Amino acid sequence: MNAQNDPGHGHSPAAWTAVTIMLIGFTIGTVAFFFELAWLVWASAGIVLGGWIIGGIMAKAGYGVKGPKYQPKAHS
Repeated sequence: MNAQNDPGHGHSPAAWTAVTIMLIGFTIGTVAFFFELAWLVWASAGIVLGGWIIGGIMAKAGYGVKGPKYQPKAHS
């Protein structure tokens, strides 16, 4: 598959930001679940949801794979 046909597979600032925020939320939630802190488990679920929303906002702002502000990098 050449670079012109590659859809990007989420290699964009919007995707990386969303995934990073969601991973932080999942990590906090996992630790909170282990320590039986229900309020923190729910707060981490909010962080995960927030990451999804922020990723969507960034994609609509042009930082998604097909956005005008996205600068693809060549693979070596």
